[in-house]
Amino acid sequence: MARKALLGRVSDVDIRLLRVFRSVVACGGVSAAELELNIGRSTISRHLTDLELRLGVKLCDRGPAGFALTTEGERVFEGSSQLISAIDTFRAKVDDIHLRLTGHLSIATFDKAVTNQDARLPEALRLFDDMAPLITIEIHTEPTNVIERGVLDGRFQLGIIPTHRQSTSMDYIPLYAEQMYLYGGKDHSLVEKDDSQIKRRDIEQCKYAGIGFHSPNMIVSRQLKLKRSADVYDEQALAALILSGRYLGFLPDHYARPFVERGAMRRIRPKIYHYQSDHSAIVRHSPMPSRLVETFLNCLRLAHGKTGPDQ
Repeated sequence: MARKALLGRVSDVDIRLLRVFRSVVACGGVSAAELELNIGRSTISRHLTDLELRLGVKLCDRGPAGFALTTEGERVFEGSSQLISAIDTFRAKVDDIHLRLTGHLSIATFDKAVTNQDARLPEALRLFDDMAPLITIEIHTEPTNVIERGVLDGRFQLGIIPTHRQSTSMDYIPLYAEQMYLYGGKDHSLVEKDDSQIKRRDIEQCKYAGIGFHSPNMIVSRQLKLKRSADVYDEQALAALILSGRYLGFLPDHYARPFVERGAMRRIRPKIYHYQSDHSAIVRHSPMPSRLVETFLNCLRLAHGKTGPDQ
């Protein structure tokens, strides 16, 4: 396909085509995007072709072999996320002027929080819906590093993450904590032993599965000199490795409880091998959150018993 200069001016048509493109990428292909967009495959393909012609680049490979972004497509997808986020932010600011809460809210959260009785996201969502029933909400479950990057580049308006290192580019609003313990599966060599018989060196010699990005999990495992033999990026994968009987790993007590109750895993020396993971909401420090985002933050504070941003 012949290349040409990028658009000098982005029109409503371009924005509409970019939204179609982003939906196709999010769904993983043209066929999967049919239900999301409520239009046929041939129309979606035509929209993608029109966008490629307008931009002068090939965005993706699509066909019997599957769907895959080209290098140029990845860059356009990243840029379109920033553009559409900026448009949504502008619309929210205009709505602020008219004292209306309309538009779109994009949230990203770390996994497995719903089983923690101290994580009150459902209550916050209920409060928010009472206050802003016209808002459409999009919730993503992502690793911490993806959430942080997404908040900074504007793809997510708000994130909820385990607090570890803090960036001066973001504001942090403390919400809740969860207790983390070291677990082994029922077939692990240490599980049949009494805690009094398990020495530190025994644990240090075992295979350990840990979160593969910077997090409280990574910090604590290094302090305890655990032998990392597997990296995971969500707690479901971590639980699978523990249940294999070959790895030890830290899980939140609320998530591990059903496995413990049916005898599939147990805590290992919980008086020593434990830590608290504090979770916070994060938003970009600049520009300041829109009234829409600030309203949701206030709902989070209320749901978690916080009366203000510093409490």
